[in-house]
Amino acid sequence: MAITLQDTARNAAANGIVDLIDAGGAGTISIKSAASLVAATNEVATLTFPATAFGAAAAGVATAGTIVSDTSATGGTANNYTIFSGGASPIWQGTVTATAGGGDIELSSISIGVGDTVSMSSFTLTVPAS
Repeated sequence: MAITLQDTARNAAANGIVDLIDAGGAGTISIKSAASLVAATNEVATLTFPATAFGAAAAGVATAGTIVSDTSATGGTANNYTIFSGGASPIWQGTVTATAGGGDIELSSISIGVGDTVSMSSFTLTVPAS
């Protein structure tokens, strides 16, 4: 039999994870061309969370505040990302695809030019019930 987490537990887990991003200052989303837990390695673009990265979770979903765009991207082909705390500690990784590609982050294009502006309109972390 599978366990089922109640919303209070889901919210606590989501809040605990996203609160790690705020340690040491504003955290970042490093969009990368290849997986790496080092901030600048394989970087295509880096976006910055607000000082308090996410609001309080509801129903296991934490929603990010307004994310600051990267207005001078390094450039390359995006295929994954790493979330870093303000102190540059890696928190989690995921995939990046073009829109409707099924990635954890979906960009309008995974081909990012040098100096391009990269922005995100929303970002959530969900802790499922089971």
